[in-house]
Amino acid sequence: MGGFAALAALRGLLSRPLASYHLLLASSGLLLLIGLTMVFSATSVRDYAAGGNASASLVKQAIFAVIGIVAFWVCQRLPARTYRALGRPVLAVAVGLLLLLNALVAYGRLTRAPARIGPLEAELLGLYVGGLGLQPSELAKFALVLWGAYVLARKGAALGWWRELATPLFPVVGLMFVLVGYNDLGSMLCLVALVVGLLWAAGVRLRVFATLSAIGLTGIGLLVAVASLGAGSGVRGEENYRLQRLTMFVSPPPLEQCREELCYQMVQARYAIANGGWFGTGLGQGRSKWDWLPAAENDFIFAVIAEELGVVGCAVVVTLFAVLAYTGLRIARRVDDPFRRLAAAGVTAWLIGQAFINIGGVIGLLPLTGVPLPFISVGGSALVVTLAAVGMLASFARAEPDAARALHARPPARWVRLVWAPLPPIPGRRRRAASPPAARRSVPRARDRREDDQAASRGARDSRGRGGSANERRR
Repeated sequence: MGGFAALAALRGLLSRPLASYHLLLASSGLLLLIGLTMVFSATSVRDYAAGGNASASLVKQAIFAVIGIVAFWVCQRLPARTYRALGRPVLAVAVGLLLLLNALVAYGRLTRAPARIGPLEAELLGLYVGGLGLQPSELAKFALVLWGAYVLARKGAALGWWRELATPLFPVVGLMFVLVGYNDLGSMLCLVALVVGLLWAAGVRLRVFATLSAIGLTGIGLLVAVASLGAGSGVRGEENYRLQRLTMFVSPPPLEQCREELCYQMVQARYAIANGGWFGTGLGQGRSKWDWLPAAENDFIFAVIAEELGVVGCAVVVTLFAVLAYTGLRIARRVDDPFRRLAAAGVTAWLIGQAFINIGGVIGLLPLTGVPLPFISVGGSALVVTLAAVGMLASFARAEPDAARALHARPPARWVRLVWAPLPPIPGRRRRAASPPAARRSVPRARDRREDDQAASRGARDSRGRGGSANERRR
């Protein structure tokens, strides 16, 4: 009986009009809080040994978290028409930044000089001006959501034709895949998950998915192959590190050999997970972060969680991502606007797909690709863009028909609407076409006769396709 009562209570909570909004705030907020805590735990020892300040990385990540919360606040206040209008400009900016990044990286490798033009400097994945950096691939994910949702929503029922998918969606998506995947194969796989989510929400046929899967696997194979030519962090003439990751995942070498080769990171992650057990060694008590596990604060922060918080802590993180996935799909199912539905599905597929790729690589279910864990890993650009995307989801959650009616039925105080978020539009309120005067019972009959006489004398109503007298129109 207790289980049935708990299930009934859960259904009651989920049936509330603003349940999607509250679930989104709770899951993303808890993930952000866990991320800040684990960043401090993973970097405090190293920061203290390097500069005597154990909270240096935490302060930097907290600053980006504040910027991301501001981005969340701005995005949840914007209506859907603003996101539709932002699709093309944001996509153009993302493509321009990616072209600039790739051009600078190529220039640096060809000339064997620093990849720099004036104050602008490029590394493998980021552009830097002074001490400020930006990863264009993170902006590209959000841009592709906005633009792709806008294009697919406009196509509508025409998506059953290959010609409609081929222009302009596929060429732009292919260009984004090349620009991102040449240097960052992991981020390109996140874009693949995003596009799959958009097409699935748009109702594209399964045979299209089969064809796209074959093309996508071929493209990924080419990107793996070009690592021998210097793509990504590869070097011409040396072993293909992308191919090595795949072969080591399929047939890992002996443990003693792994300790000194490319699978060293994988082995150290397994040691950290095994050391954590069910309940972990305690927050801050892990030892793998003491220069044993590379990128402990970034790509492999889930291994730190497993060591210090154990299986229980990992289950909490995975459950929060599952709640986020459920909430995003719930929003996509409940909104009545095609653009909102597609954008919500795209953002959900992007964030959950990226989390799945990261966690799967850490625990050994997938090959290593080097993508951060959303909300949790160190990274300013990723955190700000992720919180902005969640802010857009929050805007859509408030625009659900039941949520919008509930907010208008009992509106918050005026200062709450000014400080937090305005009221969403009431669903279904559209301007109806004016009915003819004869259909309005409140119009006097004398007025009907005058209009009928004027129409008979001019013949204007016949010329507009509204023939017949007023009495005939009343019938």
